Amino acid sequence: MEGDRLESPVAIKGIERELICPACKELFTHPLILPCQHNVCHKCVKEILFAFEDSFADGGSESSNQSSPRIKISSSSMDRIDRISRSASQRRSFGWRGRKRNSLTPRSSLFPCPGCQRDIDLGERGINGLFRNFTLETIVERYRQAARAAIAIMCDFCKPPPQESTKSCMDCSASYCNECFKIHHPWGTVKAQHEYVGPTTNFRPKILMCPEHEMERVNMYCEICRRPVCHLCKLGGCHANHRVTTMSTAYKTLKEKLSKDVEYLISKESQVKAHITQLDLLLKETECNSERAKEEASHSFEKLYQVLEEKKSAALRAIEVSKNLRLEKLQTQAEEYQGLLENNGLVGYAQEVLKETDPSCFVQTAKQLHVRIQKATESLKSFRPAAETTFEDFVVDIAKQEEILGDLSFHSNGLEIPEINEEQSRMYNKALISWECPGKTDSADIYVLEYRKLNREEESATWQKIEVCSKSKVISDLDDNSSYAFRVRGYKGSICSPWSQEVILRTPPAPVFSFLFDDKCGYNSEHLLLNPGRTSVESRAGFPLLLGSERMQVGCYTTLDYIIGDTGIAKGKHFWAFHVEAYSYLVKVGVVSSNKIQKLFHNTNDVTSPRNEQDSGHDSGSEDAFFDSSQPFTLVTLGMKKFFIPTTPAAPKDPASRILPLPSCLGICLDCDKGKVGFYDAGCMKCLYECEVDCSGIMYPAFALMGGAAVHLEEAVTAKYGEYRNDI
Repeated sequence: MEGDRLESPVAIKGIERELICPACKELFTHPLILPCQHNVCHKCVKEILFAFEDSFADGGSESSNQSSPRIKISSSSMDRIDRISRSASQRRSFGWRGRKRNSLTPRSSLFPCPGCQRDIDLGERGINGLFRNFTLETIVERYRQAARAAIAIMCDFCKPPPQESTKSCMDCSASYCNECFKIHHPWGTVKAQHEYVGPTTNFRPKILMCPEHEMERVNMYCEICRRPVCHLCKLGGCHANHRVTTMSTAYKTLKEKLSKDVEYLISKESQVKAHITQLDLLLKETECNSERAKEEASHSFEKLYQVLEEKKSAALRAIEVSKNLRLEKLQTQAEEYQGLLENNGLVGYAQEVLKETDPSCFVQTAKQLHVRIQKATESLKSFRPAAETTFEDFVVDIAKQEEILGDLSFHSNGLEIPEINEEQSRMYNKALISWECPGKTDSADIYVLEYRKLNREEESATWQKIEVCSKSKVISDLDDNSSYAFRVRGYKGSICSPWSQEVILRTPPAPVFSFLFDDKCGYNSEHLLLNPGRTSVESRAGFPLLLGSERMQVGCYTTLDYIIGDTGIAKGKHFWAFHVEAYSYLVKVGVVSSNKIQKLFHNTNDVTSPRNEQDSGHDSGSEDAFFDSSQPFTLVTLGMKKFFIPTTPAAPKDPASRILPLPSCLGICLDCDKGKVGFYDAGCMKCLYECEVDCSGIMYPAFALMGGAAVHLEEAVTAKYGEYRNDI
């Protein structure tokens, strides 16, 4: 193969940055292409996945995070490994605390990509479903040979001492000297027809095979997944409904686009060099200004030396960190523009990729490379330095009194105080804290979020601190039935804003119970409409029966349509929340025992008269009030933006006192061990009503709707929920 011969050592000497694995920081070895189009060494992928398995087995202990000496996993990657392992452990233990689920959900294989810092789903086949990047492997091999021209490749078949090889057979995947090649490839035999190239250690297959169907060669390109596929993948595989094109068409299209963009960058070489020169000047200017800022800071601290000795060293460190950060940004930008020069960096790498003649190998490499080339093209049109060179903000304020020197910092220079948005912040299975700046511009580089548990016995609880780069943060591992205070401040370098006003949120009274609406048991599809995710239900039938409905519990099946959760509770204490639409005419919510589900759905009593209602208080014509504290199901009535407290001996006699405004989010807490169920305002976790319930069987969440009504289950707070809110 022409691509495997040692060519143009000068052309590839400047592209080493493109050939480094983001995990091990070494040259790629058998690189695999991830679904996100980044490349990682085969061995690195396996080691990271092994780190996952160790985290699952050891519960995320410190010992489980020790990876092999080869791989260098960043702290952020290890944080994601710990987070995913904890969530996986919670999912595994989810069904062991008195819960029974009707169906099992397959668990996907997540991989923390060290290139884009995202969690990538590898699918059911995991690492076996990834393509090997032979084009990149070939370029790495040419780079190795150019960098180590003095190191010869030895013959694999010579007796010791081995001779230097002169040929490599691509069919045998071995290297030979002249004598051994003649012995193992005699004239007149099949081996004499083998393809041979110059000495190499990179043996790639002649035909790229499909990892899903190992006996099929790839002959199409999926435009949705951006990867080569075979005809079986298109006919009945996961790409059946995807848009595909022929490999030759994809090869021609991508090669034309990549060639055009590379030619454009090469034509702008003088502009790139000008930017590099400007960045070099900015680097020197940053160095000079940082030294000047340090001298000014030292002079200010000398006036208060005895009191401020510790503060002095802290300020110098802050300036140094800011300088290093700016230098790093400018240096990185300079290196990126350096890579736009011909035969260097990104452009040099792209030029090497364009030498690829195999359509399959070229296509799987060129798409992501083309995106990077386009981004580089856009950066040329609007050049802007990556960091400021001035340090005007690092001015020490020495006019403050001695009693406030403990909070001494650089001038904030108008850094605004962030405000926690209580409407967007949530407290459910986890806490989602969102904040914003009142001004139009956000000058803070990073935020520090602090929170502490409010305990009457321990008023001086320690604040726990988290650094956040966005304007929201998801916090887990909070205690149930507890109040927490949150506050946030912004930082720009070491300059900080004052703390925001504290916001107090209360956690649910019990662990959050997750379930979906059951679309099988008693579900009336003619009257009820479920969304595809089974998290929302809407009533499509309407009857004018609100008057007197507050006392209905069962027997109303000609007017009330019931639906239950798909997961039952056998023991323990659990909490779940939901929203009832404001336009809802009549909704009943609560719990039902498995022993009474059939009665709930199939009771045929005439309910037009309240005498036949189990909870109406009427018994064979008697008008005396009656309340059974051990009902097989306990439901409360909601409707017309109101919450109706059931009639009980302890309830207020005045009917108006039993009608409360309907909370925007309602919660239910079931304690099977104590036989009690409580109804909460989930916004402030305030209990509105509590009663006893018979928990002898498995208990299910129950809902009933009549007329125009809709119920939406509360969405669980996840780490990606915070990222989604930031994107909005």
